[in-house]
Amino acid sequence: MTALNRHLLHYLGWRLLQSLVVITIVVIGSFMLLHLVPGDMVDVLGGQRGDMDAELMATLRTRYGLDQPMLVQLFNYVTGVLQGDLGYSFRNSNTVLSLVLQRLPATILLVVCSVAVAVFIGTLAGVFAARHVHRPIDVIISMVVLIFYATPVFMTGLGLVIIFSVKLKLLPVGGLTTPGVDMTTLQMVGDVAQHLILPVLSLSLFYIAIYARLARASMLQVLNQDYIRTAYAKGLGTSHVIIGHALRNALLPVVTMVGLQIAELFGGAVLTETIFSLPGVGRLAYDSVFERDYPLILGVLLVCSFVIILVNLIIDLIYTLLDPRVEVSR
Repeated sequence: MTALNRHLLHYLGWRLLQSLVVITIVVIGSFMLLHLVPGDMVDVLGGQRGDMDAELMATLRTRYGLDQPMLVQLFNYVTGVLQGDLGYSFRNSNTVLSLVLQRLPATILLVVCSVAVAVFIGTLAGVFAARHVHRPIDVIISMVVLIFYATPVFMTGLGLVIIFSVKLKLLPVGGLTTPGVDMTTLQMVGDVAQHLILPVLSLSLFYIAIYARLARASMLQVLNQDYIRTAYAKGLGTSHVIIGHALRNALLPVVTMVGLQIAELFGGAVLTETIFSLPGVGRLAYDSVFERDYPLILGVLLVCSFVIILVNLIIDLIYTLLDPRVEVSR
């Protein structure tokens, strides 16, 4: 076993142990926080119907187990989670796991595309600005990314809808696919891509600004290192030096920031999915909060936490492979 393999196995084992602790804290903490909020699903049903008396409400609480002490409810919920049962959503007449898994692909697609666009464009803009530091192009890039950073996600989304959907009628106003149209697989992919353009832009513009500034600062620091001067002294071209030598080290802070902001992207997806009517878990969580559908809220939090932790493990692994301090034994 090489030194790199031993390092990665030790690292992954430690990270998996940390992930189990985090998942446990998420399950217990979110459950207790939600049950400290006044009101429950029966109160919402009573308010909507208007004719539900106290006896019927007490009967419903007994049927759903809401009359039991919070610790008993927590024990029952944790036992169900360990068995793969996240509960039942009575508002949607379906299991929580089925509802979340139906909506999860749309959210993952939105987040992955937004991260890819933000990292690619942000890094490219930051490297280009660092290459032309203190020149007009550097000033223009800095001003543009500052505008992106200062504009809230919901304003960006609404502005994109008004311009490209309402005024120019170039892109769909919402949804993930065009309803009621029979399409081939290739046409379906193109239709989904067309529907994702505005949501991805809306969610990624803010992060483009962050990655552009971070890549610029990191690249400027790397370009002042001695090994870069040595590469230039050997007669290597600028593109070769930047892509072959400087970019790998300059990407380390960007990769770290991506891991830290995955949770923020899932949070931003709630607004984006609401604005563009995307069938994702963000919109599902938004609706379940107003309906006091506690099992569904907890299921969304648990599944999203698991996905975020898994993505962070992958990003940390990429960071480890990019880190020049890791020695590979041949």
